[in-house]
Amino acid sequence: MFVPKPVALLVISLLVVFVALYAARPTRSAGPDTRYVVQPGDTLWTIASGRYDGDPRQAIWRIKELNGLESSSLAPGLVLRLPG
Repeated sequence: MFVPKPVALLVISLLVVFVALYAARPTRSAGPDTRYVVQPGDTLWTIASGRYDGDPRQAIWRIKELNGLESSSLAPGLVLRLPG
């Protein structure tokens, strides 16, 4: 079967775009952000180590980034967004 070159290039281009868009989908492994109300005695370390596996330092950094925290001190009653 003969396919003109411009049509073949168009089909290949559309296929490449489709594959790129499909491959660039966000993963669904991470859940949605949750809210957490800081309790007396809570620290970023205790919050992170109680909710995330592995080294809590990465989770602490993500919590600080997500909430725009410049310091690690927390006040009871503060509502934090925790990454999914």
